[in-house]
Amino acid sequence: MTGAQEQADAMYAGDTATRALGIAITDVAPGRATARMAVRADMLNGHGICHGGYLFLLADSAFAFACNTHGVPVVAAGADVSFLAAVFLGDELVATAEERVLRGRSGLYDVTVRRGEESVAEFRGRSRQLPVRPA
Repeated sequence: MTGAQEQADAMYAGDTATRALGIAITDVAPGRATARMAVRADMLNGHGICHGGYLFLLADSAFAFACNTHGVPVVAAGADVSFLAAVFLGDELVATAEERVLRGRSGLYDVTVRRGEESVAEFRGRSRQLPVRPA
């Protein structure tokens, strides 16, 4: 098991939101993570399609796990999402996060959410390492 995978396993154990939505974290490596989720009936909005907040949360989870693979605690400093296609009940989604830039305490990550081969959302997250607190 790699250091990145060990960090992801520890983080997942404490991530109630990700686990409650049935999101699985897979394929973790330094600066990368994949998150998978099936769309459930309780995730649908008034139009009968997946609420965008759930797509954002799936992408944000992949982002969080990717940026926390370097051995220091990291949080989101901001993020943007573009919804590209409607998502429906039963769709199996895969969010792949990749580190683009890591400079000092700041990072930039791109996440693509796919249904099969089709991109349904694009997410860009900005990360910030938490400061080291004196003992």
